[in-house]
Amino acid sequence: MTIRQKLNLQAKQYFVALRPWSFSASVIPVALGCVLAYKTTGEFSVTVFILTLITALSVHAAGNLVNTYFDYFHGIDSKKSDDRTLVDNILSPNDVAWLGGVFYVVGCFGFLCLTFTSPSKMEHLALIYFGGLSGSFLYTGGLGLKYIALGDLLIFLTFGPVTILFSFLSQTGQFSLMCICYAIPLALNTEAILHSNNTRDMECDKKAGIVTLAILLGHTGSYILFSLLLFIPYLMFVLLAIHYTKWMFLPACSVFLAFKYEKMFRRGELFYLPKHIAKLNLVMGVLYIAACLFASKDDLPKLL
Repeated sequence: MTIRQKLNLQAKQYFVALRPWSFSASVIPVALGCVLAYKTTGEFSVTVFILTLITALSVHAAGNLVNTYFDYFHGIDSKKSDDRTLVDNILSPNDVAWLGGVFYVVGCFGFLCLTFTSPSKMEHLALIYFGGLSGSFLYTGGLGLKYIALGDLLIFLTFGPVTILFSFLSQTGQFSLMCICYAIPLALNTEAILHSNNTRDMECDKKAGIVTLAILLGHTGSYILFSLLLFIPYLMFVLLAIHYTKWMFLPACSVFLAFKYEKMFRRGELFYLPKHIAKLNLVMGVLYIAACLFASKDDLPKLL
């Protein structure tokens, strides 16, 4: 194998370790926050959008690597796990730790650039940014909120209200509590990704001695929660379409995929389900963004 081939292989291994299939969970909220800011103020900064996206993606990637690192050292990952980065010696623990540190540095650099280009006050941006960064680490590092059944709440907040608010704040310089309402459909769908993952890994997690929400609920309770996480967003879209703008029927169209994935969960076909839900998250999110973009400003619930 030539040096070039080795470098290409190593780059591919690093890329896979980042779990890029999950990145829709941070890309979509950033884009939605920017669209909501544009509909509110009529202004949009491409530079701020790119910096916000780089910052959010970097923290997300670093969080994925932290998760890989601590799951491995807690004995949670095994030959049956979806994440095989350390189990199969694709990368060493030091490689994963180093790469996670690099992405945290990139995220902080993106945040620093935002403080110079965004109309928002630095302390306001810092409050949201370092809250999200801390959450990405504490999910499995430090307190290890994932291991005490608090990971679901953390993911719901981080990939919903926190990311959308950060994006909206970066563009407008203003806080908006209404952003939380807009974030709920995406946050619920993102939580469905995590919950399907934790339900699949329930037995391995039990053996490792950790507690997740899926373990507390059991298989039947987990199925009920998954169904709620999957379908409540569509109920919200229909209500928005009836009471505000018909464009909200657009993201509701992705419900046909949701029925397919609900059936997979019910049948116990869970191994690849988190990745399928991530695809649904992308499709639903893009349609949701389009609906907000095409709708008249006066027809949308006011943000400010």
